[in-house]
Amino acid sequence: MGFVRAQAASLYSHTGQRKYLTQAERTRFLDAAARCGRAELRTLCLVLAWTGCRISEALALTERCIEVEAGFVAVRTLKRRGCLVIREIPVPPDLIRDLVCVHGIDSNRPDRKLWALSRSRAWTLIKDMMREADVHGGVHATPKGLRHGFGLHAIRSGVPISMVQKWMGHARMETTAIYLQATGPEEREMAEKMWG
Repeated sequence: MGFVRAQAASLYSHTGQRKYLTQAERTRFLDAAARCGRAELRTLCLVLAWTGCRISEALALTERCIEVEAGFVAVRTLKRRGCLVIREIPVPPDLIRDLVCVHGIDSNRPDRKLWALSRSRAWTLIKDMMREADVHGGVHATPKGLRHGFGLHAIRSGVPISMVQKWMGHARMETTAIYLQATGPEEREMAEKMWG
């Protein structure tokens, strides 16, 4: 059990493969998604990238989950058994506008799901978008890689770790702390001073 927990709390797989999208890969993914001609696929990709939610959590989103005026997406955490946890994740205003436009958010249909896709079909579509964004091979080129990329991006953007924990729906701070392991710009800057 200790070995399994240690592997879960790492940004690398047991074979040493990186599990997260780098900042450059994340940017390419966001750009590719923004250019996507399939509006519903575009919004799914952008919701995953900007909320860090799990693919099953995204597919469970209904119109009621989009808080247009407040500018956040209310995501139900699906990994907490026997306990209802809703996390409110702020998203860019452009994403809110896109969700309203593409999905016709309407208070008369609050329980209508945003995407009528199976988990496996959505996973395949996200993988296709990864290839479109020139993100290839490895465990990082998956929806889970987007989730880890979100966590790293939030930490590197100065978001407090407690807020990242809340947004990602982690029950334990130790899970969120893995995002502190990756080399960030500050660490690189310090190393460059050492080399000079």
